[in-house]
Amino acid sequence: MSLPSIPPVSGVISLPATSGLTAPMLTALTQALGVPREVLAADDQIEHAWANLPRLLDRIPAEHRSETLVRMCVAVATGLFDSAINYAWNAAIIELREKVRRFGLTVVPQVTGKSFDERTLLELKDADLLSLCLRLNLIAEEGYYLLDQCRDIRNNFSAAHPSMGALDETEFLAFLNRCAKHALSTEKNPRGVDIQGFIAAVKGTRFNAAQLTAWVDRLAQTFDAQRELLIGTLHGIYCDPAAGEEARVNALWVCERLAPTFSPRTKSDLVDRHHDYLAKGDEPRHKASQLFFERLSLLSLLGETELHALVTSASHNLMSVHNAFNNFYNEPPFAERLNAITSQNRVPESAQFEFVSAVVTCATGNQWGVSNAAVGYYNKMVRSFSPNEIRIMLSLVDSNSIVRSRIVTSTACKKRFADLVRMLDPSSVPANVRPSYDAWAAFH
Repeated sequence: MSLPSIPPVSGVISLPATSGLTAPMLTALTQALGVPREVLAADDQIEHAWANLPRLLDRIPAEHRSETLVRMCVAVATGLFDSAINYAWNAAIIELREKVRRFGLTVVPQVTGKSFDERTLLELKDADLLSLCLRLNLIAEEGYYLLDQCRDIRNNFSAAHPSMGALDETEFLAFLNRCAKHALSTEKNPRGVDIQGFIAAVKGTRFNAAQLTAWVDRLAQTFDAQRELLIGTLHGIYCDPAAGEEARVNALWVCERLAPTFSPRTKSDLVDRHHDYLAKGDEPRHKASQLFFERLSLLSLLGETELHALVTSASHNLMSVHNAFNNFYNEPPFAERLNAITSQNRVPESAQFEFVSAVVTCATGNQWGVSNAAVGYYNKMVRSFSPNEIRIMLSLVDSNSIVRSRIVTSTACKKRFADLVRMLDPSSVPANVRPSYDAWAAFH
């Protein structure tokens, strides 16, 4: 005759009913041995634990439901909560060891600074295993705290050692819940990066697309502390004047791909490194670091003073090329650089005059024309002018400026300036220069 089943909760594991089988057996057993029935868990305690067990088992992925958990269920069905705790803990320890293996046994020494292999892993005491998992970010601080409490309970209240006392079904369920949530769940298992291998690869030949993707994925999957360390190392390689160009390019490529996911701590660490170069007067590394932040669209992290210096320097460089020989051919990369700097950041007010003067002067051109390859960058920057930058632009024609002299002497320059004015957003034009704007916008 088959036993009736406990009505399953939708989506939750269904276990067979056992009360009709185990309750009489436990009573007969204790009577046969001449001991009180009370030495074992009461029938209602067993039923309570058994009824709540499916929900907890359902939190454990199928691949972790091993024979150890089967033995735990048998122990629960017979009221042996001290044995059930021991089985649950063994299952948790087995999975934590697997997490370390998935992280990478060869990588662990690079994190801990100590030798580590399979034998070391198997010989680790439970307390040391928990500490290692916390350090590798395989469990969170909350998980470490709660699992460490479970370790203490297992050592003092389970069948593994002489017990200090007996736990009831509620305490067992809480124990299993912690093991399921913090050790047996399918939480993301970061994989450690072989630091030595990674640095060797970065300093080797230039990455192809597959290599770049593989290394970016590995850094994305590792734990936060190691990823932050490696990003700082890549910044150092990029800024090192002695580093080969292929190594610098590899370092930059990896960081560019990861930049959108940089944590606040990573950004803070990079800024600290950058300002260390400045404080030490290491000009080559400082300039390289500025370019690193620029390429990653992180210039806003460096502060207004440094951004002022970058904008004005790029503006001066553009004007120098514009006023030099063969300017139409040489301007585009300098215009592109100025656009790259200003498109990702608000131009500091102290740098706006230099910026606007350079852009408008070069975009207006001279009597021979304008650098066609740079026009796209100039138009983009003009369209993004703030109200104060619009005011500066329109005031150039009323001051002793290169723009004014060219407009006065060249009809083509005058027309190009009017075209630039028409690119401005009318709603951004300040009231005190509105008449000048209207006049130039109407010019043909």
